[in-house]
This record gives sequence, structure tokens and C-alpha cells, in this order.
Amino acid sequence: MNFAITIHAGESFGPESIWQALQYCGAHRIGHGTRLIEDMVLYGNEVIRLGPLAQYVLDHRIPIEICLSSNVHTGATPSLAQHPFPHYMAKGYRVTLNTDNRLMSRTTMTDELMLAVEHFGCSLDQLEKITINGMKSAFAHYDERIAIIFDRIKPGYAKLRAEAQRGA
Repeated sequence: MNFAITIHAGESFGPESIWQALQYCGAHRIGHGTRLIEDMVLYGNEVIRLGPLAQYVLDHRIPIEICLSSNVHTGATPSLAQHPFPHYMAKGYRVTLNTDNRLMSRTTMTDELMLAVEHFGCSLDQLEKITINGMKSAFAHYDERIAIIFDRIKPGYAKLRAEAQRGA
């Protein structure tokens, strides 16, 4: 019936769960996707090669709903320092930030964005990209998504930039 599907995968079970969510269940978004990093080859702190699943997710612009606090609390990643979030950002994946289980993780969207800034050095431009990724990936009609991006998100970030310049 053309309904939209998000499946939590790649959190407690490896990349195979992401592949199953996409191929068997028809997922449009992947909740967490933390272990997609296992389908990438890193040299030092840089991704030098993508495996077939990682390439597929990138090529098909499949959103990865990152939940920084939750991923640490559930043990999907041992710490924020070891979270694959910066690798996904650097390679251009359609990353979104999310809260997942707000009550259990005692977090908010503001908290998650602040973690991205404080632990990964995300700039205002990167936060805007993450926010736009979220809206591009929303299960709303195209015209609604575009209207929100151009009428609310972009002007909101422009206002933040102007305020930051005045305060600097």
C-alpha cells in the first residue's frame, strides 16, 4: 500500500541485519545503522574502501537515523569517541540525528545536536545538513518537505548564522 518503513537494524546485530531490513523488509530508512561501519575498511581514522552494503546505502541515499546517546547506552558502540557517526558524515551518507528512546536515554534533540557539536566538532553548516537530511527523509509528501526546508529550516539557520556573526 506504499507505506513508509523504518527498521531498526545494525545496532545489536551486524551489517546482515541492515541488508535484511532493506532487501527482505523493504525499509526506506535504517534506524541506528551503527554497525554499517563493519562493511567499511578504515586506515587510521579514514574510510578507504566501502563494502557492497555500505556502497549500496550510500548510492541509494538510504537515511541512517543516528541516535548518539542511545547507541552508547545500548552498547551498540562502546563510547561516543568510537561512534561511526563522523565516518558516515565524512563519506556523505544521509545521516540524521534522532533521540530514539528519549525517556531511557534522558535526551532531547537539542542534547543530541550538542553531542554532535561537543564530541565531533560539527559546525553550524553540518548541523543544517543533518537537519535537512532529516526533512528530506521524512515520511511526508514531497511538497511539504520542500516547503519546510525552504520556509523554516534554511531561514532558521540563516538567522542563527546572523546572530553568531553579531555575537562574534
